Amino acid sequence: MSNTEKNKQEADNKDAAVKPDEETLHTTDPQEHMEGPFSSVMQGVKEGFEENEEKDKEDEKA
Repeated sequence: MSNTEKNKQEADNKDAAVKPDEETLHTTDPQEHMEGPFSSVMQGVKEGFEENEEKDKEDEKA
C-alpha cells in the first residue's frame, strides 16, 4: 500500500461516524483481537472447526 493510499484510508477513518478500534486496525485478522461474549463464542467455534479440519486431514492420510 502506497503512502497516498494509506493517507486516504486514515482520512476516511477520521471522518467515519464509527471509528475502527485501534487494537484491530492494521491486522490481517482483526477478529482475533476482539473481545466480548459474541466474539469469544465465535473464536471458540473457529478453533473447534480448525481442530476438526486437522483431524479430517490426518484421517485421510491414514
